[in-house]
Amino acid sequence: MLRLNKVSKIHLTGEVQTTALDQINLEIDAGEYLAITGPSGCGKSTLLGLIGLLDVPSSGEYWFEGQNIAGWNETQLNQLRRGRIGFIFQSFNLIEELSVFENVELALEYTNTPNKERKERVDAMLEKLGISHRANHRPSQLSGGQQQRVAIARALVANPAILLADEPTGNLDTAHGDEVMRLLRQINAEGTCVVMVTHSPAHAAQASRTLHLLDGRVVVDALRSA
Repeated sequence: MLRLNKVSKIHLTGEVQTTALDQINLEIDAGEYLAITGPSGCGKSTLLGLIGLLDVPSSGEYWFEGQNIAGWNETQLNQLRRGRIGFIFQSFNLIEELSVFENVELALEYTNTPNKERKERVDAMLEKLGISHRANHRPSQLSGGQQQRVAIARALVANPAILLADEPTGNLDTAHGDEVMRLLRQINAEGTCVVMVTHSPAHAAQASRTLHLLDGRVVVDALRSA
């Protein structure tokens, strides 16, 4: 589904040059469940942003669904990732002024989905994640676990081929974090590719494959043993 070939990402701050990713080679197939691990500052979130088309590499090739997108502009990247990639963030990123229903519906705003189908898809996703009874609530009226469920619903409602999760349990207690991990396993079992950044060895062990970064390089790329 996607392939990175000798991808590097260099950040420039004034005259200081920082290499966030250094010659990364990576292939991810449809339906995989990949955990990206490593110490803080090793390039995990940078790699996730590149995979999610939120950024482009400084050098190297990035092939996504048969197209080399390295060097594409923001408009081209927006069009490519729309409906193909879903995002879950540690901070939930919900809009307080909108209801739960409206937050999830927002993911369909630019997909040319008819209004009737849009409502049906949002209703079905809220029901699937067990939060349909909170459809008219605001995010601040929900628990942390419920807010993350809304964020997952928003990420999935457009039926993306790949779901990217950046520390999805970081702001949750153990019980709610375990519930989010159960949902991610279920989502993957249903066919969606999941790529998750995590600091938790226990959570990483639930993925079928683990990528460990150190200083912007891949030092471990291992499949989970049966």
